[in-house]
Amino acid sequence: MCLRPSSFGLQPSDLPTLLLALTALLLTPACKPSTPSPASASAPASPAAHYTYTIVATYPHDPEAFTQGLQYIGNNTLLEGTGLPGKSSLRRVDLATGNVLKRVNLPAPYFGEGITVLGDRIYQLTWQHQKGFIYDLTTFAPVGNFAYTGEGWGLTTDGHSLILSDGTATIRFLNPDTFAVTRTIDVTLDGRPIPRLNELEYIEGEIVANIWQTHTIVRIDPATGRVTGVIDLTGILPAAEHRPDTDVLNGIAYDPATKRLFVTGKNWPRLFEIKLLPKS
Repeated sequence: MCLRPSSFGLQPSDLPTLLLALTALLLTPACKPSTPSPASASAPASPAAHYTYTIVATYPHDPEAFTQGLQYIGNNTLLEGTGLPGKSSLRRVDLATGNVLKRVNLPAPYFGEGITVLGDRIYQLTWQHQKGFIYDLTTFAPVGNFAYTGEGWGLTTDGHSLILSDGTATIRFLNPDTFAVTRTIDVTLDGRPIPRLNELEYIEGEIVANIWQTHTIVRIDPATGRVTGVIDLTGILPAAEHRPDTDVLNGIAYDPATKRLFVTGKNWPRLFEIKLLPKS
């Protein structure tokens, strides 16, 4: 099922090149399909939808939290993974107050990255150590670890596979028992690859990813890798609330019961509940 507007209540060195490419793509009125899957070979793909946003509510967020992963787990509670060597952690956070209810710190060498929940386990990536950690969902007790190749950036799940981004335009699907790669998709918009895919969330049948060092979130078809929607969050954190250590947008969470969508960023003082609006 697609993540439609109504689902949310419709009411570094190569960075300049990436930003230029995104700008050009956002100005393109329609997208030609890349190589279609057999199921869609008979008809051209629909153009990617474009969205802006409205802020529904704001919540406190720890400005010392270098957010790398975010997930809503019910009862107005979030899981949050944070990064930086010596500061990386896994947290359970109260949405309304921003208070940290439970926390476990990663050993100093590790730079924490994306997180996800599958069953009664929490999975957390690290950036360059090619090692992930597994915790009990309730107690945060460590119950194992796993290995993967390359870097770890974002992590989510479709309920069957672990879905991993590594800063490139390729997303990997991992078997959660063996951690072997079962398949990959190359993410494209208008036939062009979209690299620097970072934090991931799986929302109503689509992968949602923010693009590192931009204000852009994209919706991705998990079968083909084609970008089906582009969300522009420019200006969501007012300039007056920026501190010297305020970093980029990073953190997407979704409450499927109420269809609330949350976003935040690294060292941001606020977390936002937003609704999407079609971009005119």
